Amino acid sequence: MSFRVSSPDPLTFSFTAATRLVVGPGSLRQLGDIARDLGATRALVTSDRGIIECGHTAAGIDSLREAGLATEVFSAFTENPSAAEVEAGTAVARAFQPDLLVGLGGGSSMDCAKGINFLYSCGGRMRDYRGRGTATGPMLPSIAVPTTAGTGSETQSFALITDDETGMKMACGDPRAAFRLAILDVNLTLTQPLSLAALTGVDALAHAVESHVSTAATPASRTFSREAWRLLAANLPHVVSGGGSIDARSAVQFGAALAGLAIENAMLGAAHALANPLTAVHHVVHGQAVGVMLPHVVRFNGAVCGSAYADLLADVGISATAADAGVTLADWLTGLLAAARLKTSLHGCGIEAADVPALAAAAATQWTASFNPRPVTAADLAAIYEAAR
Repeated sequence: MSFRVSSPDPLTFSFTAATRLVVGPGSLRQLGDIARDLGATRALVTSDRGIIECGHTAAGIDSLREAGLATEVFSAFTENPSAAEVEAGTAVARAFQPDLLVGLGGGSSMDCAKGINFLYSCGGRMRDYRGRGTATGPMLPSIAVPTTAGTGSETQSFALITDDETGMKMACGDPRAAFRLAILDVNLTLTQPLSLAALTGVDALAHAVESHVSTAATPASRTFSREAWRLLAANLPHVVSGGGSIDARSAVQFGAALAGLAIENAMLGAAHALANPLTAVHHVVHGQAVGVMLPHVVRFNGAVCGSAYADLLADVGISATAADAGVTLADWLTGLLAAARLKTSLHGCGIEAADVPALAAAAATQWTASFNPRPVTAADLAAIYEAAR
């Protein structure tokens, strides 16, 4: 859907949602019929080795084959797929000649599918597609089947691909790269270890918080970031404390998808800018990296968006003034990290004071920093890293 709204404020913005959602336990069984309805006859499935071992990939392949589709699987990629790995997948695609791509797995599987789509459909190298609106022609239809609840890749058009030379993630996005459809089958999330559920869930929560106050946020995008926050904040604590009920897991999965939709229209902020170098240079897992930085960014931003943070706190039954909402929300987020048994400081992640200048310089180059509600300089970013130590 797409719409424009104007009012005497004056208020003008655009909002786009390109991905149809099919939600419910057991909905993976519909994959083959959905693919056939898209007119597909040959599906390339990107799926990481862990998901293959769980049996989820085989279930998806069975559904596709029962619907009459020929299939091929590409799994030679890592947790943060690199440009070289995407190029290897593209070579598989050129040999197989698919008319549909399926990303079945976590964020890496979905990012890899989108990356392959760019290179297979448009040629060139991943570096050519950094930024937004970078595709040079039509792209293959694609379907997302997330097996984790976190990245929101299923509802956004960006592929996050690691540059082999710098180790930094490149955000490569175009509306034509968005999945036509995403299947949210909560049963697929039940096999992930509790530690992974915590890491991906914290990432999703960070997406909701950052997109809610981004300088690119609109009344429409905030509708999705706010509902994502409500679902995640109410249910993620139950998941990280002991797995949670199927209803809690479903709510977290749906919340992650809504947060992805908010990102698509509003982008993120300084917490992700600060997290990306931690992952690229020091190999801190992304959910841990963004989780440890988010409370400190919230404190930093509190001076300019306290009212928005107070609204989020009200959703979890906490009353706060605009003046103290940043500190109160930051404390709540830190408490969730601790409950999830994640590190709450950079020192706990192995980061030393000597690492800060280079990290801050790298964070200052990250695109997401430009959408932070309070402008950040390299010096500000260094100070936030120091506060997180």
